[in-house]
Amino acid sequence: MIGRLKGILLEKQPPHILLDVQGVGYELEAPMSTFYDLPVLGEQVTLHTHMVVREDAQLLYAFADKRGRELFRELIRLNGVGPKLALALMSGLETDELIRAVQAQDTSALVRVPGVGKKTAERLLIELRDRFKAWEALPGSVKPLSGVASVATPVSQTGDAVSALISLGYKPQEASRAVAAVEEDGLSSEELIRRALKGMV
Repeated sequence: MIGRLKGILLEKQPPHILLDVQGVGYELEAPMSTFYDLPVLGEQVTLHTHMVVREDAQLLYAFADKRGRELFRELIRLNGVGPKLALALMSGLETDELIRAVQAQDTSALVRVPGVGKKTAERLLIELRDRFKAWEALPGSVKPLSGVASVATPVSQTGDAVSALISLGYKPQEASRAVAAVEEDGLSSEELIRRALKGMV
């Protein structure tokens, strides 16, 4: 089992990351909560990982800290929740937003996530209620991976943001509209994605 990787960030195209660890390139998938704090390409970063072994693939999922990884593990233990839906939930909601939604049994927060209907949201909230009791006492904020801000090229940042939303399960037209509604000069693709996701209520 691979639990942590430290290396040079070569590529980041949500939800995919390519990390060079002493000459070996590891392909990972990560939620947007991790992408928001990634350093610029070429910088060193440490990621906590969860490995899934299937008959046809060995997949690595990356997280900014152990708390994010533990949340992912709690989610995929639920009936009907696979890694893809877990990443979507962690991308559409900050960790503390998800915990608050569970505490309040608020389905409206979860149904914003692609692939989560009202009945699914209700079931997830009930199943997560007992599991999240231990999380209530944990610190809320996720520490950034690096003090260096992410910078995307002006030409590609909008396209990258739209592509990321599509990969998370949003329809192309819906993703384009959401990004266009929050687009401003100088914003990185990660910030565009963050604002677009917040606006999809």
